Amino acid sequence: MSYEKVTQLQSKVIIGTKQTLKAMKNGEISEVIVADDADQQLIRKVLDLAKALNIPCERVNSKKKLGIACGIDVSASTVAIKKDSFGE
Repeated sequence: MSYEKVTQLQSKVIIGTKQTLKAMKNGEISEVIVADDADQQLIRKVLDLAKALNIPCERVNSKKKLGIACGIDVSASTVAIKKDSFGE
């Protein structure tokens, strides 16, 4: 389901670990999606911060498929969905 959600909300996503962490700290994110096949050290920071901030976190199998869902030609380890995409 998460791949479809990302595809539908392409204009409302933040792609990448650094950008996701920054947006989470700024309170801009309603949900985070991480790829299970990503470097675990990289995504651990995102998972820990999401837990601390009570941001829902979904997991998907493939960073390559996540990148495709974002409309980019490279893999994406983490994707964040902006709050305003849900009218929050």
